[in-house]
Amino acid sequence: MLTPPGMGGKYRITGDRYPRMRRPSGRRRLVFAAMGAVCALGLVGWGTLQLIDVFSGGDDDKTVRAARGTADCKRELGKDTAKGHDKGHDKGHDKASGTAPKALPKPGEITVNVYNATPRTGLAKDTADELKKRGFKIGKVGNAPAAYDKKVKGPGILLGAPAATNGPFDVLGTQLAGARTENDGRSGKDIDLILGSGFKDLTKKKDATKALAALSAPKPSSSAPTC
Repeated sequence: MLTPPGMGGKYRITGDRYPRMRRPSGRRRLVFAAMGAVCALGLVGWGTLQLIDVFSGGDDDKTVRAARGTADCKRELGKDTAKGHDKGHDKGHDKASGTAPKALPKPGEITVNVYNATPRTGLAKDTADELKKRGFKIGKVGNAPAAYDKKVKGPGILLGAPAATNGPFDVLGTQLAGARTENDGRSGKDIDLILGSGFKDLTKKKDATKALAALSAPKPSSSAPTC
């Protein structure tokens, strides 16, 4: 046993246990470290979500705006179509464009005079026979007048009254590519087809039929909305 100095052994420390100095517990440190880690992870997760929203949100907005624009366009198109029907303009109109097709005469309503302005014999007759098979009415067939005989350099000339410009020239023109048109002072509805030195043959029947169908098809309206 130990006796403090100056006590003369009067007071003594007895027992087999002695006070010990221990370091403070480390549990608090662990708790604070864990809380800090949780906060840091939470901030990182929140920041990640914000970045994802920034980079993906713009595309979502564009998609939504595009969908709304398409729906609005279709709605306006439906209104325009309805207006056309209410005004009684739906007859002969294309539903999408609302533009009436051009009124054209049928081949059987057009009388064609076929003249040969080349040195080749039988050219006018053969051409007239083919046009007849395609539904045209045939008038006169023979050599070209002196004003055109051997003076037509291209495939041919369509010659007729000014009224033939709107319709008959278009229909007959589908049968001969490259033919130019001219007007004279006649009052009749017949058309002269003068074959020139550049003439080889009429347009193939299937191609002429397609060209004629294209003329009759309605043209898209410039004012119609596009979606």
